[in-house]
Amino acid sequence: MSKEVEEDTIAVWFSSGAASAVAAYKTLNKYGMIANVRVINNPVAEEDEDNLRFLRDVEKWLGVEIEFAENPSYPSHSAVDVWAKRKFMSGVAGAPCTVELKKRARQIWEQANDPDWHVLGFTLEEKQRHDRFVLTERDNVIPVLIDEKMTKADCYMFLADHGIKPPRIYGMGYPNANCIGCVKATSPTYWNHVREMHPDVFDQRAEQSRDLGARLVRVNNERIFLDELSPDVRGKPMKNLDFECGLFCEEIK
Repeated sequence: MSKEVEEDTIAVWFSSGAASAVAAYKTLNKYGMIANVRVINNPVAEEDEDNLRFLRDVEKWLGVEIEFAENPSYPSHSAVDVWAKRKFMSGVAGAPCTVELKKRARQIWEQANDPDWHVLGFTLEEKQRHDRFVLTERDNVIPVLIDEKMTKADCYMFLADHGIKPPRIYGMGYPNANCIGCVKATSPTYWNHVREMHPDVFDQRAEQSRDLGARLVRVNNERIFLDELSPDVRGKPMKNLDFECGLFCEEIK
């Protein structure tokens, strides 16, 4: 692969999560001397504020400036604004916030910069997601972490070994560094965790989802509104939940 990417531009999509940080490091280490490696982030206002601290720490660690890819239709970078404008929060095909703030922001950046290759933080256990992205989105993807057989746990350990403190959101028990109150989650375990850790966010999601008619949580195979969710209901453990927000989310028409 090193011969094929010589003098090419490689876009590494950094999501402020552990895996994408390690993917950026590995890409720069392997291709930085022969290719133009650029690391890009999609800012989202609803992420925990410590994600920005993590981004700056990773920026210093990598020794490169992390760029921002933005959708000019949403200068606030706010998922809440997307839901309000689109009058829709989530469905079986994904969420409009991912489409507007990540996918379309990426496409706008691509049109302006014309990268030859893409790197995303797909880990070994996400090979199916990688394969789907290659099939439906882009076939010019370098699976850096999959090639090295690195799992999510391996990425956390890699960061620790290099003295990089992960985003604090992981320490709060959340399964990823996405927005707090991710509307792609349907688990009562997740939503009651949000209610406990970030009650203000839970109340905001409950109010907006009720206004828009979005039943975000599933209990006993039935979709209900967040304000109908009992605080005592639980589903799968948090560590088993799988609703990561990324560029592989299918577009909602």
